[in-house]
Amino acid sequence: MLILASASPRRHELLTQAGLAFTVASADLNEELLHGEIAAAYVQRLAEEKAQVVWNLYKSADTADDPLIVLGADTCVVSEGNILGKPTDAADARRMLELLSGRTHAVLTGIAAVARNKTARALEITHVTFNVLKDAEIARYIATGEPLDKAGAYAIQGYAARWIPRIEGCYFNVVGLPIARTIELLAEVREAALAGDGRP
Repeated sequence: MLILASASPRRHELLTQAGLAFTVASADLNEELLHGEIAAAYVQRLAEEKAQVVWNLYKSADTADDPLIVLGADTCVVSEGNILGKPTDAADARRMLELLSGRTHAVLTGIAAVARNKTARALEITHVTFNVLKDAEIARYIATGEPLDKAGAYAIQGYAARWIPRIEGCYFNVVGLPIARTIELLAEVREAALAGDGRP
């Protein structure tokens, strides 16, 4: 049994596209950055915390022949040393898009797969290059509402695609979930759960 510990419609779509059967149960967590925490540690910590919280809630569904596996993920954008999550409002979205304009930034996704006796973790990084954005373009984009629930205030699979001439790394990571790496992690924890391996 697989549970996705995320309410993200993009992650839901990607897992469905990959042919996985799963249910969704989002975790209610404080997602604030810890003092001195770097981006890679931040997304990996939140991914594992989300997965562990949901696993604990649904652990009664775990069985020997159908192990409960919970997948957690968290994504952030890093530009010029600034960690960008989801914007708090339109002004914050503008701030983020101005930071991304004409620069290459990194998209980091932490993923964690939790089973009864195994936790597997991974970090995926993709570099994304933006064209220079005009003020009017930013205003039009924000008016669509698309940036307001996206890390870094943009969706590569949406309107913002017109500004992105190049990426280096996994495209699906920028959408919200590196599918190939995720499938590997899920297989790893399922195999360990069925084999009864000890937690590392």
